[in-house]
Amino acid sequence: MHPMLTIAVRAARKAGNLIAKHYETPDAVEATQKGSNDFVTNVDRDAERLIIDIIRKSYPKHTIISEECAELAGEDPDVQWVIDPLDGTSNFIKRFPHFAVSIAVRIKGRTEVAVVYDPMRNELFTATRGQGAQLNGYRLRGSHAKDLDGTILATGFPFKAKQHAATYINLVGKLFTQCADFRRTGSAALDLAYVAAGRVDGFFEIGLKPWDFAGGELLVREAGGVVSDFVGGHNHFKSGNLVAGNPRVVKALLATLREELSEALKR
Repeated sequence: MHPMLTIAVRAARKAGNLIAKHYETPDAVEATQKGSNDFVTNVDRDAERLIIDIIRKSYPKHTIISEECAELAGEDPDVQWVIDPLDGTSNFIKRFPHFAVSIAVRIKGRTEVAVVYDPMRNELFTATRGQGAQLNGYRLRGSHAKDLDGTILATGFPFKAKQHAATYINLVGKLFTQCADFRRTGSAALDLAYVAAGRVDGFFEIGLKPWDFAGGELLVREAGGVVSDFVGGHNHFKSGNLVAGNPRVVKALLATLREELSEALKR
């Protein structure tokens, strides 16, 4: 196992255990609003602190980019740990048992290691660049769908960017006539892990942050899929607009997206 993957797994499991423990004691969870429809809890912050402590013990010079603390610059800016300590905070607050810890390591702008851990199901998704993706040690392969017919697509509403609501609803309407059904579960990290596992055939979402998808993106690619922005390019780390699936599904998704995209979503 890649040495950084070992540390990422250790950190994800410890954070996941902390989150699961607090899930059983909801009275101890303190939620506050940090932006429009955007919440944070004491559990997000405690899990983040725990992850950072574990990384810092082994790699004190690396840079850490995390949802709650933004960027902690290290002496070595070429290595970045991109962390979402609790992806699916709204689910966690509502006691909807679907959320995950996401950790990715990027070296010189390329993701090398990824972990997405679902503590409620004890499912550990891992990937190392060039060595495939795994779920609890078993190799993952994505969907074999040849087009959108019969597919299940995952997505997320742009609840932090409602200026795109009309475009998004048009997109969903158009895709719904071509696919079998949609899933909208509230955790982009798990949506991407599920694409890698073939549990859903494709995924798209508007306005994600790097910590939402850095881990899941590598899982998809290492399971034989592709990830792009809305125009088929590689600008998704900047735009946050993401399409994922096997090459044929992504091609079909992009063809439909192209017809409906506003200028703001083509960047």
